[in-house]
Amino acid sequence: MCDYVHLNPVRARMLEERQPLETFPWSSYPLYLQSPEKRPVWMCVLRLLGEWAIPSDSPAGRQQFALQMEARRVGEQEQQLKAVKSDGCLGSEAFRQELLAQVSIKRGLWHFGPELDESAEAKAQRIISSELNAMGMTEQDLERQPKGAPFKVDLALKLRAETTVTLGWIAQRLHMGKRGHLKHLLYWHNKVKKPPISCRPMKPSRSCSDSA
Repeated sequence: MCDYVHLNPVRARMLEERQPLETFPWSSYPLYLQSPEKRPVWMCVLRLLGEWAIPSDSPAGRQQFALQMEARRVGEQEQQLKAVKSDGCLGSEAFRQELLAQVSIKRGLWHFGPELDESAEAKAQRIISSELNAMGMTEQDLERQPKGAPFKVDLALKLRAETTVTLGWIAQRLHMGKRGHLKHLLYWHNKVKKPPISCRPMKPSRSCSDSA
């Protein structure tokens, strides 16, 4: 219904072909493309954006909404969608990242391998960026750190605990050598963290203190 109303100026030929849809002044449509603070306080846009599978009222989301409305306006949306591969994403890179973030929060039976793998990598990248910022480090600092630096090991453990990215991906991303080397580091890290094994008697009749 909203799309029908917003496209009425096109049907009435009140806009030239080169004029964007938002240039029509007597419509609520331009307000959907504004940031929330520039809209009337009573106006809610999330329902309509949601119907277009746009996860958030962000600059990237609003830009995506405008692109899809213009595509529908000229009747080319169906052809454009056919040209997109099954693992593709129609929209800007910023919008794509927002979709991946949404998948990592709400994953279900309709999400399949490639999408989940890419979503896990996107989440892992966010964790790495956050940890680097917290440590006051840059990507160059990360690369210069030794392969077995404690910071890298801790970060690898965090990625293993909070994402499903592979050891190979972590080893390459954190500059920690090969997958086997990272597996070895994590093994010994976990081994050191285990509580010490209690002393066992050497002989049935002698205790640990006696043997000492």
